[in-house]
Amino acid sequence: MSNPVEHTPAEVQALLAEDPDGVQLVDVREPHEHEAGAIAGAKHVPLQQLMTAAEQLDPNRPVIFYCRVGGRSAMATDAFRASGWDARNMTGGIVGWVDGGLPLSDPDGVVADH
Repeated sequence: MSNPVEHTPAEVQALLAEDPDGVQLVDVREPHEHEAGAIAGAKHVPLQQLMTAAEQLDPNRPVIFYCRVGGRSAMATDAFRASGWDARNMTGGIVGWVDGGLPLSDPDGVVADH
């Protein structure tokens, strides 16, 4: 069976709860977006720096990318899958995460506008 390409925010939250070290969650948004509000445990690597920062990630563990609504993270997912990674996209991005009632790392955090 092939690895999933997409996960809902609830699925990502369940994966992180089940085994925090089982997957790598990567926020590909801009720094100001990340600072406004993020998901606990996520590594922040802006999309344009992702390829040069790939060595910071473990190629032996699945990586799940997220952004604001899922567009930029889908591009990251496609690029990493093309390079042989088990890369996945969190559909709906952090907007979907918050809309699903899931917490941000900072209780006062917000989803930044573009």
